Amino acid sequence: MKGLVQRVSEASVEVDDREVSRIGAGILLLLGVENGDGLDEAKELCRRVLTYRIFPDEAGRMNRSVLDTGGALLVVPQFTLAADTSSGTRPGFSLAAGPDIASEMCAGFIAFSRAEMGAERVKAGLFGADMKVSLINDGPATFLLSTRKR
Repeated sequence: MKGLVQRVSEASVEVDDREVSRIGAGILLLLGVENGDGLDEAKELCRRVLTYRIFPDEAGRMNRSVLDTGGALLVVPQFTLAADTSSGTRPGFSLAAGPDIASEMCAGFIAFSRAEMGAERVKAGLFGADMKVSLINDGPATFLLSTRKR
């Protein structure tokens, strides 16, 4: 499972010209589910995302997590994040989990996040929808986290 973590001042998701989610300061997470991922990977990635220290402390060092700051989390299912880009000029998607498994793993990740942060602080995009994602990247600060050993 992969998560592209972006520290944001704000972020939102629109589907069919209608806003479906919005957060203020916190994390925008693009979430990719790969073949073989299960709820253990969802729980592990959730733990890492929520405790990843990417927010500044009083000295300006990246030493605080979204849990520490009271920030929000916007989870956007991102099928293309699981693409194989190792060769050629076109991505392959054989590494990505099928829609049924990916949907279940995204829902599990969101449930784990809400259990840790509270439902009001965790928002989500719509799985399988054509989403328009807007953000103000704070820093910018963007990090790729993965549950697989590389």
